Amino acid sequence: MRRATVAIVGRPNVGKSTLFNRIVGGRTAIVHDQPGSTRDRHFGRAEWNGKPFWLVDTGGWMVGADDALNKAIRRQIQLAIAEADLILFIVDTQLGVHPADQAVAELLRVHQDRVILVANKADDLARDTSHHAFHELGLGEPRPVSASTGKGTGDLLDLLAARLPGEPIPGDANLIQVAVVGRPNVGKSSLMNRLLGEERAVVAPEAGTTRDAIDSPLQFNGITLNFMDTAGLRKRSKVNEDVEFYSTLRTERAIEEADVCVLVVDALDGVHAQDLKIGDTAWTHGAGLIVAVNKWDLISEKEPNTAIHGQKEVTDRAPFLDGVPFAYISALSGQRVRKILDLIVEVAAARSHRIATAEVNRVLHELCDRHQPPQTGGRQVKFYYGSQVGSSPPTFALVTNYPDDIHESYQRFLISGFREAWGFAGVPIRIKLRRKKGRS
Repeated sequence: MRRATVAIVGRPNVGKSTLFNRIVGGRTAIVHDQPGSTRDRHFGRAEWNGKPFWLVDTGGWMVGADDALNKAIRRQIQLAIAEADLILFIVDTQLGVHPADQAVAELLRVHQDRVILVANKADDLARDTSHHAFHELGLGEPRPVSASTGKGTGDLLDLLAARLPGEPIPGDANLIQVAVVGRPNVGKSSLMNRLLGEERAVVAPEAGTTRDAIDSPLQFNGITLNFMDTAGLRKRSKVNEDVEFYSTLRTERAIEEADVCVLVVDALDGVHAQDLKIGDTAWTHGAGLIVAVNKWDLISEKEPNTAIHGQKEVTDRAPFLDGVPFAYISALSGQRVRKILDLIVEVAAARSHRIATAEVNRVLHELCDRHQPPQTGGRQVKFYYGSQVGSSPPTFALVTNYPDDIHESYQRFLISGFREAWGFAGVPIRIKLRRKKGRS
């Protein structure tokens, strides 16, 4: 499911960060009595009533402050409003309607259908009527809450979840969503332009040229590949510009929506820890993965096994990449770029492939005969049967007598065996261990 975006806006010191922390479930935003403590945006994952969403905290809107910092904060808030599926406008019941509240309300009036007015610091919900004063803002019924104690936040989240976008329309079997991801300036836009055959994304040597996630469809062998070119992902600590913050958020959303991610890395620069983190993010979300080693034509001294040795070094650092196809390309010259299209189709097909239950059990028992499950505390671990219970990514349920005793290393052995038997190149395989009912 697509994760919607909810932005928290309001003037300084009304409790925006406190509400953010209450909903996300941790003290991840700065909370302080000093107005303006939140200068940059913070975002985190949240879920309520089965609806996943991104929650974005913003700085406080101040009236009459035209210094560079407050201009930047106002620009950030305007970006948050433009990006959000839903906006939580926070006001302070203890201080009443403030001129800055009026200014924010004026800004939000054209987005009224996406706004929930939240009257914070209503600590005595049963008797407190101070929230009614905010009707004059003209943004609907004020919802009283106390972010610091949690009072009223459950009702607020019920309303929020009810107003978030619903379930997505089921995908077309002949449509593959492809996210082109990687660090800034590794050649993502150049690769997409080469694949599409026209200059659809801006290409420049400066890092961070691509700001938005741009959708570009391509017909290939009767299948529609929808390419989502994204801004380069940097370490979160380095994401401190307004536009770049939201570019990062869009990129993470694109990864969540992708069937296949093409991770572009720079052959000259080598594979960085951030490259591996981006790949791990895609893998964790269940997307298929391809590593495109770009600028391969600029490696001047290549031995016959340069690619093999380099790939082994990478997979030693990140074992999950052992089952991922690598393509050594040049987006600039077009060298082996067509191979990327073939790999996308192959990986997408593998991701949706289903294995018959009889075949699952045959391979499972062969693997157990080859390497018995380790015993814990003198108890013999047995696997009784298994079946594939899901695809995209492929998921297998294995029934055993002691699921808690099966170490992660043995699960990796089983996954490796499944991959050896059935392929699943570039696709994460998931295992669910279930206890056999009755006697062991």
